[in-house]
Amino acid sequence: MRKGGIILLVLVGLLVLWGVRIYNNLVTKQETVEQAVGDVQAAYQKRADQIPNVAATAKQYSDYESEAYTNIVEARAKATATTIDMSKLDEQQLANYQKIQDELMSTMRANLNVIVERYPDLKANTLYLNLQESIESCENLIANARRAFNDKAKDYNQYLRRFPNNIVAGIGNFEKMPYFQASEDAQNAPDVNELFK
Repeated sequence: MRKGGIILLVLVGLLVLWGVRIYNNLVTKQETVEQAVGDVQAAYQKRADQIPNVAATAKQYSDYESEAYTNIVEARAKATATTIDMSKLDEQQLANYQKIQDELMSTMRANLNVIVERYPDLKANTLYLNLQESIESCENLIANARRAFNDKAKDYNQYLRRFPNNIVAGIGNFEKMPYFQASEDAQNAPDVNELFK
């Protein structure tokens, strides 16, 4: 074999190794994003698991407040039935998932406010106070999980879009990851009077 052929073979080999390295990095970053989606779903699931406690507390105070109980249980069922399909992950899917989770929280808050208005002594009940703390903890966990997902998606997207990584990404059919975004309602300041009812 001639010297030029050996040099060409070495260059092709280096190019292949370079492409494999980029491909493997893309796979690793994609798996990290998928794990972050799982963490977000686990945080939402933890909140959904708290809903039966909320409903039980509401029911404990009033068996005839069945409408509030039913609304909370139905919202929870809808929220837990909705999942994220990583093979079809796009902005619309994340937005739909977020909307359903927001509806669950809104339904829960609205129904609990009605019950608290009718049963003012519930506000001082230790079980209810512990439940409020637990829900707040779940909300913080969800916010942190979404933030971590967005950080990992950003890292992946930046790596994916850089040259020459984008060439390998195109060959390997790697796609940009969407981000969790705030709902449209998040742009409005909360009604403080409503919070203290």
